[in-house]
Amino acid sequence: MPKESSPFINNTDNDKGNLYDGKNMALFEEEMDSNPMVSSLLNKLANYTNLTQGVKEHEEADDDEGPAKTKKPVKPLPCTSDSYCLIIIMTKTMLTAISMSAIATNGVVPAGGSYYMISRSLGPEFGGAVGLCFYLGTTFAGSMYILGTIEILLTYIVPSAAIFKAEKKEDEAEALLNNMRVYGTCCLTLMSLVVFVGVKYVNKLALVFLACVILSILAIYAGVIKTAFEPFFVCQIICLLGNRTLQNHNFDQCLKTMEVDNVTVTTKLWSLFCDSPDLNATCNEYFTLNNVTVIQGIPGLTSGVIRDNIWGDYGPNGMLVENKHQASEPAADTSQDIYMPYVANDITTFFTLLVGIYFPSVTGIMAGSNRSGDLRDAQKSIPIGTIMAIATTTFIYISSVILFGACIEGVVLRDKFGDSVKGNLVIGILAWPSPWVIVIGSFFSCCGAGLQSLTGAPRLLQAIARDGIVPFLQVFGHGKANGEPTWALLLTGGICEIGILIASLDAVAPILSMFFLMCYLFVNLACALQTLLRTPNWRPRFKFYHWALSFLGASLCLSLMFISSWYYALVAMLIAGCIYKYIEYRGAEKEWGDGINGLSLNAARYALIRLEEAPPHTKNWRPQMLLLLNLDSDHAVKHPRLLSFCTQLKAGKGLTIVGSVLEGTYMTKEAEVKKAEQNIKSSMTTERTKGFCHVVASSNLRDGFSHLIQTAGLGGMKHNTVLMAWPGTWKQSNDPVSWKNFIETVRETTAAHQALLVAKNVDSFPTNTDRLGQGTIDVWWVVHDGGLLMLLPFLLRQHKVWRKCKMRIFTVANMDDNSIQMKKDLQMFLYHLRLDAEVEVVEMHDSDISAFTYEKTLVMEQRSQMLKQMQLSRTEREREIQSITDSSRSSIRRNNQTGASGSESGPSRELEDTQEDEVAQLIHDRNTASHAALNDKADAGPDRVHMTWTKDKFLTERNRNRAEANMGVRDIFNMKPNQSNVRRMHTAVKLNEVVVNKSQGAHLVLLNMPGPPKNRGGDENYMEFLEVLLEGLNRVLLVRGGGREVITIYS
Repeated sequence: MPKESSPFINNTDNDKGNLYDGKNMALFEEEMDSNPMVSSLLNKLANYTNLTQGVKEHEEADDDEGPAKTKKPVKPLPCTSDSYCLIIIMTKTMLTAISMSAIATNGVVPAGGSYYMISRSLGPEFGGAVGLCFYLGTTFAGSMYILGTIEILLTYIVPSAAIFKAEKKEDEAEALLNNMRVYGTCCLTLMSLVVFVGVKYVNKLALVFLACVILSILAIYAGVIKTAFEPFFVCQIICLLGNRTLQNHNFDQCLKTMEVDNVTVTTKLWSLFCDSPDLNATCNEYFTLNNVTVIQGIPGLTSGVIRDNIWGDYGPNGMLVENKHQASEPAADTSQDIYMPYVANDITTFFTLLVGIYFPSVTGIMAGSNRSGDLRDAQKSIPIGTIMAIATTTFIYISSVILFGACIEGVVLRDKFGDSVKGNLVIGILAWPSPWVIVIGSFFSCCGAGLQSLTGAPRLLQAIARDGIVPFLQVFGHGKANGEPTWALLLTGGICEIGILIASLDAVAPILSMFFLMCYLFVNLACALQTLLRTPNWRPRFKFYHWALSFLGASLCLSLMFISSWYYALVAMLIAGCIYKYIEYRGAEKEWGDGINGLSLNAARYALIRLEEAPPHTKNWRPQMLLLLNLDSDHAVKHPRLLSFCTQLKAGKGLTIVGSVLEGTYMTKEAEVKKAEQNIKSSMTTERTKGFCHVVASSNLRDGFSHLIQTAGLGGMKHNTVLMAWPGTWKQSNDPVSWKNFIETVRETTAAHQALLVAKNVDSFPTNTDRLGQGTIDVWWVVHDGGLLMLLPFLLRQHKVWRKCKMRIFTVANMDDNSIQMKKDLQMFLYHLRLDAEVEVVEMHDSDISAFTYEKTLVMEQRSQMLKQMQLSRTEREREIQSITDSSRSSIRRNNQTGASGSESGPSRELEDTQEDEVAQLIHDRNTASHAALNDKADAGPDRVHMTWTKDKFLTERNRNRAEANMGVRDIFNMKPNQSNVRRMHTAVKLNEVVVNKSQGAHLVLLNMPGPPKNRGGDENYMEFLEVLLEGLNRVLLVRGGGREVITIYS
């Protein structure tokens, strides 16, 4: 089967003789073996037989696929929903604490806590985005804690302190919200003043609050123990109608009727279900069919109620809370149940809701890290304090859940507002010695959490502002002389006030949990990334970590985000993404040695190694560009439109290396090289060229560009295409170096199997802001070069500058070709390539060489010969230097011999000094001749002979050379043009005529570039041929393929 590296597979040795016959395409004849005429293989291209990709690759893919491996389904272990919730949340919390401990002990952690850890590990973009989200979450959490404080105050402690009181029952909720707004604002002001005074006062108050919380917890355990020793201790009774739980607000006794003075009378409960207190009143059907019963709300630790409470009992909104073990007679009509005093679900309950409700109780693990700047030894305090706190709270939470399930009746546990126990706190009823211990403990717990939020959030914002990654936040980096974040505290108080004015944060609370989870997620990722990269600076003192634990913690955080609320998770990610992009484009550039850079380096290394294993597939081939620029005397870019064209061709995809060469050594040109690189980078930014810049210093331009072509890129990420400008002033320049460098560059790209693009009149090419109207991009496909000519217009039309241009493809038919069949084959080939283009076949019949062509060739050769004769022979100049050097040395030697007698006169001594200086200068000039001159002398043949010249030999040789030169000038006017040059000039003239005739008005003309002659003596003629070929055309792109197929018909 054919291979990619051989683009013309079906060409056999027997076919080569038929690829070219005639003089119309003589300009391309030297490369006909590798680049055949399109007309000779167009039929094969249209019928797939000359393409390199296809059957084999698909067959190999099929062979590589082994039998499908079947996986056995994995069944999850049985687990109750409540314990599962506890396990995943507490596991996530502990894993996050382990990751945070590892990062916190890997160096000094100043103010900023979690933000500092993430930003220094994952970069300023991730750190800023997650840090700001975490700041908003902490700030709104502070407002939630303050609202919780006020709710406990007005509901359980001093209900009479309410300013707004509801006249109707349905207005009670609105009145409570208004009271919370007023008292919440006052509480926020008081807490802000405490934080403003200083963090030491917050720490002192924290001890008081902590003592109250500990007493509350001990009271709960004491109450649980008491129920074990007093099993018949009646904490509270629950009234059931059938199996339905009743709201115990408007009746005192759980009875339908009772005996008073031997008279049966109805109770208040009767009035709730019947239309009158009379015994013959019409009552609710369910009330009539079922009896009322009384059960203990807290039966005690030894009651065995845990067997009923261990399984979940979720239900929809409005579902009645029922005791499944009680007998019940269902009623036919249930439409009136919603108006009866039953305890019912106010929301739909499910497992993920339980996770969302429980999660805020573990969001305080960052409280210590947020105040890292105030800790004496953050590396020691953060790991010990955080892990011990999590271990303690984990024990308390799990034991509390188990003990509550073992002591409290299930219907009471599912009674959200405690309606079945007259609206009291169920935990307060359980606690010993008094419910007030729980009330006071809850009050101070909310106060302490609010103070912690108001203390940590401003310091977090101050750390972000001082880093300068978000420009408009820099004002919040200032504070008091002792470093207290005054302005940040003011902003935090304002955001908290917004939350308090909303009063009901039920809709906002989920997104706050998302912000916390996102912070924990990135803390775990930061630890895992640093561990896997094994950077030399990653040396945490905390040793009990592993990257697998960090990844598990990150996975749990991400899972919890979507388990709790998938749409709020997406909103949180969108907010973080917007902040990330803002910091990326507007934020200050910071280099903190973060893990993302290390990850990028490792990923780049891995990708480069993979790329080097095999050449890219034809389907993945795109121009990886090496752009060769010329600089002016100020080291500015001469042709910035070349950068624009590269941008339009690449559209930000693939590799772009912009290179240039300065003559000299790097030791003497270091400053100029850096200046040139800065100028090129500035031009690349202006022209929106994404890529790399590389400027080298070399003894001459030819060698410098050769080095770039050979060494630019790294591993598999190397260029495959060279783009350069046409040397438009090569005729006007007396120095042939420019066009010789150009031709050598063409030869070296061909030898390196790289494509070459040469843009003529590049200064007239459109800029990135131009929008070309209706026009055409004309492709003149003369010889097959791997399909690059057809791929380039497609890539250009992806850019908005060329989007409206149509593509036209012209190919040339000779005398023996069937032009009609060629057009059909070309249309079929383009159809399979999925390219939309107009097709035209231009016939170029064999014709006699015109007198104009003959005369033009003669003038070209005469001009070339005259330029050679007008130049002073370098060999003659060196011989002259050698003669003067020998003469001077002989003179010096004679003078030295007579110097002992002291007979020299003053003028003769001055003359000898002058001669010595001239000789030294001549020797210096010869020794510092450019490397290009040495190469030219290497080609000089027998003339390049070193010998010592006598004066007579020198004069004889110079007269002989001059005589030969005079003979050469006389021979110029008698010379006849070389027949090969005439045929090549004929091709250039004829092809130029048809191209100008068809494509003079095109926006861009793409044309096969003939290769330079194998005999270097015809280099100047080659430039003349190209000049004639391009005459009369404005924007031209000469294209040479790299020796492989770059476009395929297969998907």
